[in-house]
Formats: sequence, structure tokens, C-alpha cells
Amino acid sequence: MDAPEEPPMNAVEPSKVYRLFYPSVPAIVACNDAGKTYAMPAVSIISLSNEPALVGVSSSPGHATHGAVLRAGRFSVSWLGSRFVGAVETLGTAPSTSDDKLRLAGLKHKKGRVLDVPVIEGSAAVLECSLAGRHALGDHELLVGKVEEARASRDFRDYWRFKEYRPILYAGSPGRFRTYGR
Repeated sequence: MDAPEEPPMNAVEPSKVYRLFYPSVPAIVACNDAGKTYAMPAVSIISLSNEPALVGVSSSPGHATHGAVLRAGRFSVSWLGSRFVGAVETLGTAPSTSDDKLRLAGLKHKKGRVLDVPVIEGSAAVLECSLAGRHALGDHELLVGKVEEARASRDFRDYWRFKEYRPILYAGSPGRFRTYGR
């Protein structure tokens, strides 16, 4: 049996390799600092450790939310369903001049159960994290969060069932937020 023929491939510029990972499910990273609420969608989030539970968020040091997380020493991560696609798009494009970027995007929030972090109402899942470290990696930094509290909707039972939760997918550029599923 002959090996299948490899399809023709185009070269990918190394600085654009991150685009091969799209589409991705964005999560909202948010924190409170000096009386303001900061927030940004992030697609480069990963579980780093189970014991202790650690997550990593890749973020550009130029983002206002990045600096606010460093000053506050804590942050939340919220996964939103498809009904919030417009709000996530707004968070990704609106300048950080508002005192409450979540409200600017039309998202209601409350204080976390364990930490003083904004938790978006109607989230499919939420993490409350204390900042456990930061690591410079090229033009981004890896913000490491120790998970202090984690909750998810009933649609999550060790894994997502996708009966209620319809994640938003980000396809790689402004205006490229899409919905998943039906």
C-alpha cells in the first residue's frame, strides 16, 4: 500500500505560527485595581498543574489588564457562552479608558466568592486565581495563577457535555468571534 500523497503546503512566517492554533475558545481575564475593573479576552490559556491547580495566561505586557493583574495580584477567568459573543467582541476592541470595562461591554459582574475579583454573571465557568508568578517569554509574559476557586455550570460533569454551553470561538482577528454548535 502506497503512503498517501502529502498535500501541497505553504510556508508560515514564524511570527504568525500562533494563528495555526485558531479557532480557540476565548476566556475573559478580569481584575479590580485602584477602583477600576479591567478585562480582556484571552485565547492563550492553559492548565499548568493539577496539584496545586495552576493556570497560565499568555498576555502582552502592553495591555492595561496585564498591568492591572500584576498590581492586584489576582484575577478571574470566565468562560462565556455564545449569547455573549457581542460583549466579547467589544472587550477585544474597546480601549481601557472606562472605570469598568465589563459594564462598558454590557456584562454584569459581582465580587468573587473567595477573592476580590470580578466574576461575570451568566458565565459557563469561572476561576478565581491569585497571581503565583510571571515569566517573560519573548514579546509576551506568562501570568501564572493559583486556582483558589473553580465553578462551572451543570453542563460540565468532569468534561463539557455541550448540551447547554455553546462556546464562542475566536478565529484570529478583530471581528472573528463566532459561535459553536447549533
